[in-house]
Amino acid sequence: MRILIVFSIICLAACAAEKKIVCYFGSWSVYRPGNGKFDIGDVDPTLCTHLIYTFVGWNGNDVKVLDPWNDLPNGLDGFGRFNALRKKSPSIKTLVAIGGWNEGSLKYSKMASNQKSRERFADRAVAFVKKWGFDGFDLDWEYPNQRGGSAKDVKNFVELVKVLKQRFDKEGLILSAAVAAAESSASKSYDIAEMSKYLDFINLMAYDFHGAWEPTTGLNAPLHAAASDSYEARGLNSEAAVKYWLSKGAPREKLILGVPTYGHSFTLANPRSYGIGAASSGKGAAGPYTQQIGMLGYNEICEMQKNGGWKVNYDEERQAPWAHKDRQWIGFDNIKSIKAKAEFAKQLGLGGAMVWSIETDDFRGICGEKYPLLKTLKAVLLNGEEVSRDQDTVDNNEVPNEVDEPNNSDDSTPTDNKPRPLPLTTIGNCQAEEPAALPGTCDFVMCSSNHRGGYYETPMKCPKFLCFNPTARICDWPRRD
Repeated sequence: MRILIVFSIICLAACAAEKKIVCYFGSWSVYRPGNGKFDIGDVDPTLCTHLIYTFVGWNGNDVKVLDPWNDLPNGLDGFGRFNALRKKSPSIKTLVAIGGWNEGSLKYSKMASNQKSRERFADRAVAFVKKWGFDGFDLDWEYPNQRGGSAKDVKNFVELVKVLKQRFDKEGLILSAAVAAAESSASKSYDIAEMSKYLDFINLMAYDFHGAWEPTTGLNAPLHAAASDSYEARGLNSEAAVKYWLSKGAPREKLILGVPTYGHSFTLANPRSYGIGAASSGKGAAGPYTQQIGMLGYNEICEMQKNGGWKVNYDEERQAPWAHKDRQWIGFDNIKSIKAKAEFAKQLGLGGAMVWSIETDDFRGICGEKYPLLKTLKAVLLNGEEVSRDQDTVDNNEVPNEVDEPNNSDDSTPTDNKPRPLPLTTIGNCQAEEPAALPGTCDFVMCSSNHRGGYYETPMKCPKFLCFNPTARICDWPRRD
């Protein structure tokens, strides 16, 4: 009996140790203002098992550094300092991610279309990882057979990860991929059973299920569906995404559940109609740190709650919080919802959890302890500890899905004092949802489409001595021709 008990304890410890906590780091956060500025020195590597540096790109022939000043030794040495975090936590593994939304899909579709270019990509990827001292490589092609890609991408993606795996195994390197979560997208892009054979783990991007691209408010990353959800909405939650991937042959131990440290925000059409599914007039106001309309980091959200005036609710069916103040509405994740997701991942025997991304957790501890969301994941998945929710403020005494009384006002101006985007551009800075140069300056604007067919412009500043490079779409050293 005593031997059996000891064996059980060892087994439980080993099972916990095998769980992964994969932490993405958005390297551009070094440029954020005030308390949102995130330096690599702010990373606590003891909270993660794997750290992923984002992003590098592909120029058709080689892996491309997208922000030389930030990433390389003749600037801020982001790569070197990131990999040096292993000195603080020797067990941690570091990876670099290629791709992301702004890289698009077409160049990866072309690269993956034939064996010769796939092999070139694999060779260049291995060389890049070894040159800069990473332990592995994360493929973030968004998305095969979408955004200008080809139906052949589905098969070619499998062939691509197959050749990558062959090259990476020879060097003892890790290969992972970030993938679309919902069936509505994943079914277009992946042969899940086949691709899973060649990846060490799969980062399921279980967020962005709802946002201000829709006409009504919705939660960024609900864990479950609600009884009132439409047929389509029943597939837009973490549980449905995980079960779809498992049903298509993804091994449980390779599947890493993504959880967000940010939320999607809306501007309410009517401040008296503020529940889930309330009419929206567009994206919510930009936050002081991320400075992106329609999105707020958890660090911004918890500070706003701390400053008062926000009504915070928790949807017990969907296991996710949301908050509103005047015309502003945000669906996000907090300690309670992150705990629920971690327990869900544990119960289903998944490989662990992934965070997008560490720099929008409360990493300074302004609302309480540092890294409350990330520490919640670690407590549940690795330590088996109870989680305190002292930092969560929830008021569920409202009747949130009802309109209290009619309001026919056309005034959609928010009444809080948060930073605002500029109105629809009339001078043509914005042509697409991407950064654009601000003529006559070294600065730029972030462009975000408005539901009326134009663009919002959010002004952004480059750090001292740097100027916006419209070709690379980054702050860069000015040319000296």
